[in-house]
Amino acid sequence: MSQIKEGWVGRYFEDFEVGDIYRSRLGRTITLTDNIQFTMITNNTNQLHFNEHYAKQTEFGKPLVNSALTLSVVAGLAVIDVSEHGFALGWDYIKLPNPVFPDDTIYAETEVLEVRESKSRPTQGVVKVCTRGVNQHGKIVIDYARSVMIWKKGSAPATSIFPEIV
Repeated sequence: MSQIKEGWVGRYFEDFEVGDIYRSRLGRTITLTDNIQFTMITNNTNQLHFNEHYAKQTEFGKPLVNSALTLSVVAGLAVIDVSEHGFALGWDYIKLPNPVFPDDTIYAETEVLEVRESKSRPTQGVVKVCTRGVNQHGKIVIDYARSVMIWKKGSAPATSIFPEIV
């Protein structure tokens, strides 16, 4: 008889320990189309992100990936390990030490910096992490710290929301 096997469901508050490092299982190649669409959707008028003729005249010689897209992709890559059972409380800092160009592939590495019980929410705890986005050449392209409110086991909203097949 076949049995449904549950897949990875993310970490709960009790699963985090200071010093743990999580590396994303997946990478994400950012295309020129991704970059132009994101830039236009967010009303960013900096031509460095969408005008190749303009970008060739800069020190980079080609379009740069919008830094907000880089942040979004790296944060998204870390969700499965960090915040699948929570929500962001705030960002301490964001640094962009190296540029990202279309066709770069980005990975995320996250280190747990702090784990503490929530003072106001007994069913949750606060986890502070530092996440680094790393390109295919091993260069850090983004580095940020943020705090996330994470559900404790048994208190999180239901994760088994697949509809019953009739």
